Amino acid sequence: MSIALRRSDFPADFRWGVSTSSFQIEGAGQADGKGESIWDRFCSQPGRIRDGSNALVACDHYHRWPQDLDLARALGVNAYRFSIAWPRVLPQGRGVANEAGLAFYDRLVDGMLERGLDPWCTLYHWDLPQALQEQGGWVSRDTVGAFLDYTELVTRRLGDRVKHWITHNEPWCSCIMGYWEGVHAPGGTRLADAIQACHHVLLSHGQAVSLIRRHSAGARVGITLSLHPIAAASDSAEDLAAMRRHDGLRNRWFLDPLHGRGYPEDTLALLGAAAPHVAPGDLEAIATATDFLGVNYYYPERVQDDPAGGPMRARLVERDGVERTGFGWEVSPEGLVDLLTRIQRDYQPPVIQLTENGSTFDDVLTPEGRVHDQQRLSYLQRHLVALRQAIAAGVPVQGYFAWSLLDNFEWAEGYLRRFGLAHVDYATQQRVLKDSGLWYQRFLSE
Repeated sequence: MSIALRRSDFPADFRWGVSTSSFQIEGAGQADGKGESIWDRFCSQPGRIRDGSNALVACDHYHRWPQDLDLARALGVNAYRFSIAWPRVLPQGRGVANEAGLAFYDRLVDGMLERGLDPWCTLYHWDLPQALQEQGGWVSRDTVGAFLDYTELVTRRLGDRVKHWITHNEPWCSCIMGYWEGVHAPGGTRLADAIQACHHVLLSHGQAVSLIRRHSAGARVGITLSLHPIAAASDSAEDLAAMRRHDGLRNRWFLDPLHGRGYPEDTLALLGAAAPHVAPGDLEAIATATDFLGVNYYYPERVQDDPAGGPMRARLVERDGVERTGFGWEVSPEGLVDLLTRIQRDYQPPVIQLTENGSTFDDVLTPEGRVHDQQRLSYLQRHLVALRQAIAAGVPVQGYFAWSLLDNFEWAEGYLRRFGLAHVDYATQQRVLKDSGLWYQRFLSE
């Protein structure tokens, strides 16, 4: 199917980018004074990572970053989203800084600017220093202070050149999946811990905003959330109520306090004793005004009533007969429109940045050195069409960052899932643009 889509369909000042994260691509896991992260420790525990791998080498971006930035420039993007590895710059989480780690990010940021790439820096993409986890991690309020010390260090160092900052990436994943579901580091299984961790992450975000602005003149600051359009499995009153309950924790638990509404009362009631401890002034800090909301969109969710389904009394169900990615996620470009219009209708953020969107399929590198990833190419095209539709409907989206520039370490999946526009041969570290990447390159050059 031919899709009529041109770069000129979008605003002239629209930001086109790719996203990466430190732990997933950098490697050099024990080099130049880097400390251990919770993900390093998680990977060392048998059974945690599906293929038994780790990220000690990953894409070796720490040593190959000029090549990777050249690849991003060749794509034609004008923005590059990356993250700082907290334990690379503060091996113990706070205290003595690691100059070699800071110097790496100096080189990386300078390399972006030399190539015409606008640096978009994520301060926290899940790799908490293990030393802080041993003191309670995000369940401990002390970690908020440690994050502020870390933020001050990084923004003092890079704030003269980096003008776009994301405090946290996807608190749902780092907190709910990490402290309750146990499938992400640090592998916790207590709901109350996860909810308290969410609160501390959001609090650290709110308190960091003014700190970032102090050290980065003219900075634009936001947070990135993983959000989902949610539908009921049927039109029964029970399923509709379950949809509302699930949305309360999945989406509103983060969106409401960030937009000055506090935590949703219906969700608090369902959490009961697992509700977070909130100190005076916390909610006001969390609601500190930001310049944009980062949204990561991958798939919609369908919910069915389930009295045994945890505190939200709901369970996820799948639709039959729909296209799915290699992860099993439903492919739904229309879900992106539904999500973005809902956010705009209910919260009116000043700007939305689509900070991640992508797909994983079973890629095959041909003998000729090509990857004919037609499904990913189609996914990319159709989601850009949907994004165009949302913008036409008045949603203030000002940027799109494809996930990801490179195949990489996909957290608990190890190297079994490939999201990259560029294929990585982990044995040789060779990068090859897939057909999807070549199409993105052509699209951006028109």
